[in-house]
Amino acid sequence: MTGERRAAVLGSPIRHSLSPVLHRAAYEALGLAGWSYTAHEVDEAGLPAFVDGLDGTWAGLSLTMPLKRVALEVADRVSPLAAATGAANTLVLRPEGRLADNTDVAGIVRALQAAGVSAVERAVVLGAGGTAQAALAALHELGTKDPVVLVRDAGRAGELTAAAERLEVQPEVRALLGGAGADLAAASGLLTEADVVVSTLPAGAADEFGGLRWNPATVVLDVIYAPWPTALGAGAASAGCRVASGLDMLLHQAVAQVELMTGRPGPVEAMRTALDEAVLARS
Repeated sequence: MTGERRAAVLGSPIRHSLSPVLHRAAYEALGLAGWSYTAHEVDEAGLPAFVDGLDGTWAGLSLTMPLKRVALEVADRVSPLAAATGAANTLVLRPEGRLADNTDVAGIVRALQAAGVSAVERAVVLGAGGTAQAALAALHELGTKDPVVLVRDAGRAGELTAAAERLEVQPEVRALLGGAGADLAAASGLLTEADVVVSTLPAGAADEFGGLRWNPATVVLDVIYAPWPTALGAGAASAGCRVASGLDMLLHQAVAQVELMTGRPGPVEAMRTALDEAVLARS
């Protein structure tokens, strides 16, 4: 297929993004010779002007932090999933307008499925940010409406609880993470009793749970991918748990983005190979 088409990843910072590796590998595997994918340093204040300056050759944008919430404001239409989660990581650019969508949810679902998860009854989410909101939607798709969400300060989980209401999920939010009033013993008990644990915490913030006596039946997804393995991921893996990383989520959300932007099935294995090679080269 020929004809110039452009796409890019935007965010701040953006220097170390692996999205170009994934999307370029997809274009090559799909034979999309006229397609290109670049990375641009763009903050919240700069997003409207950047999007307004795009011409008709642009097919879509991948959006990372801190743009996932403000992306909704520059869209002409917002998918039901992006509206429910309150965040979009994708802008699909079409002649009829800009569509904001959220493929982070698909990334989490597919990463967990690849780790052997088919259905979830008992789930625990660590953290209350935008990725945690996507995790609520993903866990809902996999069968649970009442996950436990562990946070540092339940009073700062307003956006998460609002997203949960839109998603028709009833999470139990507990302030059990490190900090004043934390109950680490209770948090540990919840983690080791869960079918699935999804950590959306920043690098290092979940390290204290790496040494738990994990139940080997628990599947753990830690959305961090650099450095990997995290203490959480290594500890769970050593106990026999199936563990997925942020690289798995990154891969599968990018596959879904490729499908949205090109209208073609995302070539999972070609993208996985390119991602593995890029990570190895950086290590």
